[in-house]
Amino acid sequence: MRNMLLLSPPATTSLFPTRHRSFNVANAQTRFHQRLLKVRSMAEESREEGNKALEIAGIGGGLIATPVIAWSLYTLKTTGCGLPPGPGGSLGAVEGVSYLIVVGIIGWSLYTKAKTGSGLPNGPFGLLGAVEGLSYLSLLAILVVFGLQFLDKGYIPGPVPGDQCFG
Repeated sequence: MRNMLLLSPPATTSLFPTRHRSFNVANAQTRFHQRLLKVRSMAEESREEGNKALEIAGIGGGLIATPVIAWSLYTLKTTGCGLPPGPGGSLGAVEGVSYLIVVGIIGWSLYTKAKTGSGLPNGPFGLLGAVEGLSYLSLLAILVVFGLQFLDKGYIPGPVPGDQCFG
C-alpha cells in the first residue's frame, strides 16, 4: 500500500515531485555507500586476520629470541665466545635465528613507524609492544657487548665457530 501512495499523483500540479525523487536518490546513495563500507570492512577484516597471524608469529618468535640472545651475550661476555654449537649444531642455529628474528622485528617496527608514524600495535595482551621493546633493548645490548668484546679481545666471533672458539 505504501508503494501505491508513492505512485499516486500528488496534490500538487507536478507529476514528479522533487521530494520523492530526492528521497529515492538519497536512499540509493545511502545503500551504495553502505555497500562500499561493507566491502571495505570485509577487506580490512581479511587484512587484519593476516596481520594477526604475523603479530602472533612475531610475539612467539620474539619471546623465544630475546632470552636466547641474552644468554648468548652473557656467554660471549664471560667466555669470549658465543653459545656452543650444541648437538648437531642446533643450539648455534637457534642462536643465529634468534638474532635474525630480533633484526626482523626491529625492521618491521621501523617500517611501520615510517609508514604510520607510530611503532607496532600493542597486539594481544600488549605482548607485541613488549616484544618490540625487548628487541630494541636486545639491539642495544648487542652493540654494547660486541663493542666491549672488540675492545677486550680485539675480535668479534663470527657466526660459525672458528679456531678462537670451540676449536
